[in-house]
Amino acid sequence: MSDRYVRFSLLPMITVRRIRSSEADVYREVRLAALEDSPFAFSSTLTTERGYEPAVWEERTRSAAGGSRSVIFLALGDRPLGMVAALQNTSDETVAELVSMWVAPSGRGHGVGATLVARAIEWATESGYRRVELWVTRGNESAEHLYRRLGFEVTGDAKPLPSDPCKDEIRMRLEL
Repeated sequence: MSDRYVRFSLLPMITVRRIRSSEADVYREVRLAALEDSPFAFSSTLTTERGYEPAVWEERTRSAAGGSRSVIFLALGDRPLGMVAALQNTSDETVAELVSMWVAPSGRGHGVGATLVARAIEWATESGYRRVELWVTRGNESAEHLYRRLGFEVTGDAKPLPSDPCKDEIRMRLEL
């Protein structure tokens, strides 16, 4: 992993790795924890995703476990501590979209988020993407600061947050 992106060392016994196709239950656990902890940071809701059938979690996990169209990285200790996903942009195949970034409160401030994002950037680079883009909720200063520190720049684009149209998101971009 490149030192360009990681500025802190991880907590002892933390592993950041790509999800395995057999880990639908782990993905569901960490995704629901993220939606419960930080509902303002996601375009979906806890209520919506709690209602998903097991097949939805299995398909998401299976498609992100291999290939270059989507990925999920997990930060794992004695329990899941975070996640990030990235996928090919639907309108520009040279762009990877960073989505679903979250770190559990116990992992914050220890480099877990930076490591997760760095892994997603490396995946995008290795997969041939030219840039990584993301949407971050306006006012989520810690997330925006993390992305800026890793080289992302604000584009000037904004849109309403799908899960709460009273809030909006801003677009950030990293040229690879």
